[in-house]
Amino acid sequence: MKDFKLFNFNCNVAAGITKAGYVTPTPIQTQVIPLILQGSDVMGLAQTGTGKTAAFVLPILQKLSEGERGKIRVLVIVPTRELAEQVHHEINILGSNTTIRSTTIYGGVSITQQIRKIKGGVDIVVACPGRLLDHVKQKTIDLSHIEVLVLDEADHMFDMGFLPDVNKLLKCLPRERQTLLFSATMPEEIKSLAHKSLTKPAIVQLGKTAPASTVKHAIYPVKQHLKIPLLLEILHQTDTQSVLIFTRTKYRAKSLGQRLIRAGYRAASLQGNMSQQQRQAALGGFRKGAYQILVATDIAARGIDVSQISHVINYDIPDTAEAYIHRIGRTGRAARNGDAFTLVTEDDKAMVRSIENILGSRIERHTLENFDYSRPAMKSRGIHVSSTPQKTTSDKNNRNQKRNMRRRTEVKNDMKGSIGKKKYFSAETKTFVPSSANKRISSRSRTGISHRSRISH
Repeated sequence: MKDFKLFNFNCNVAAGITKAGYVTPTPIQTQVIPLILQGSDVMGLAQTGTGKTAAFVLPILQKLSEGERGKIRVLVIVPTRELAEQVHHEINILGSNTTIRSTTIYGGVSITQQIRKIKGGVDIVVACPGRLLDHVKQKTIDLSHIEVLVLDEADHMFDMGFLPDVNKLLKCLPRERQTLLFSATMPEEIKSLAHKSLTKPAIVQLGKTAPASTVKHAIYPVKQHLKIPLLLEILHQTDTQSVLIFTRTKYRAKSLGQRLIRAGYRAASLQGNMSQQQRQAALGGFRKGAYQILVATDIAARGIDVSQISHVINYDIPDTAEAYIHRIGRTGRAARNGDAFTLVTEDDKAMVRSIENILGSRIERHTLENFDYSRPAMKSRGIHVSSTPQKTTSDKNNRNQKRNMRRRTEVKNDMKGSIGKKKYFSAETKTFVPSSANKRISSRSRTGISHRSRISH
C-alpha cells in the first residue's frame, strides 16, 4: 500500500492526514486500519514508535463521522497522563477538519473541570483507569453509549497495577462494542484480559520485539562513581538534537537534571512526583526545543512522542530487556537515524547479555579518549552515586550483596527526594542559564560518536 487514499477516508479525515504530514502508512497501519473499519475486534502486538496511535485514531474518526454527536462513543484507556495527552493531541491533529471532540481524564488535576468538559459534550474520552473509575463511582460520566473501546499499552497497565481497575471498568461498558487492545508484550495477565474483553479478535503481530533498524546501539563501560563525568563528556563530544536520558529512580532524575543545568545545558526532569503543571511544562518545553535534554524515569516517560529525539541515553540500565526496547523506541523514528547509549557498570553484565539476546547481536563497547577512567571515587554534593570500594579478593563473591545495597540506597534516595517544603525541580523556573554559560549542542543530527572516541570490540 503506497498511500492513505486506498483506505477511502472521507475528505475531512483525509485533510487531517495531510495536516499531520503522513504520506505512507506504516506496517501496523496497513494491517489494522481495514480491520477496524470493518468492525472487527483487534489485538495488536506493536512497540512504541510504529504508528500505532494513528492506526486506531484514523478509523475511529471515520466511524464517528456518522451517527449522533455529543455522546461518549469512544473510550481510550491508557496507563499514564503523558500518553493520554499524546493520544488526545493525535486526535486533535487528525480530526482538525471534523467537529469530533475529545477530552482527557486523569488524576492530578481538577475533577470539576473534567466534569464540565464532559457535560459540554464530547465524542471521545482518553482516560487513565483510576480517575475514570472515580467518575464512574460519582456518576459524573455516562459510558452506556460506548461503541469502541481501546486498551492502549495494556502491558504497562499491568506493570503499574491498573488491571483490577480496568476489569471493573469493563463491567460498566455495553457488551455490544468493538474492542481494540494494543500491547508490546503478551504476559499471561494480558492474555487473560484479552480473553475477557475481545470477541474473535483479529491478531496483528509485527514480528518479534525489536528496535527500529535505524537505531545504533553503544555501551559505555564505567565505574558507578564516574557516571556523571562520563555522561558530561559524552554530551560534549557528541553532536545531537534532543537527548532523552533515563534513570532508575525519581530522585536521580531530579538530581541529574539539576546537575546538567549546572553544567550549562538547557535541561528539565520528568518524574512521577511532579505536579501535572510541572510535567506538562517539562514535556512541552522539550517537544518545542526549549530544553535540549530531558531526564526521565520509565513510568514518567510513557507517552513521550517527540520525533526529533536523536539520542536516548540510559544513565541507569533498565530492569528488563523489554524495557530497553521501550526506552530506545523514542529515537530512530520515521526513518530517521538515532543513537542509544547505555552506561554500564560491572553489576549490569547480566542485563547486558539479556538485551543482546533480544537484539540478536552484540552491542559495541565504546570508550572515550582523554577520559580518566582510573580516577578515585569522591564525595558528591549532587546526585547520589555509590562509591566503588577498594578491590579485595572477595569482590566477586560480594557482587550480589553490593547490588542489593545499591538498590536499597536508591529507595532511600527516593524517600529523601519526596520530603521537604520545596519538593520537586520546577521546569518553569531557573531552568535556563545565561547564554554565555551554555554549552552548545549542535543541531546537526548524525549517528555515532565523534572522532575523539574510539571503539573497542
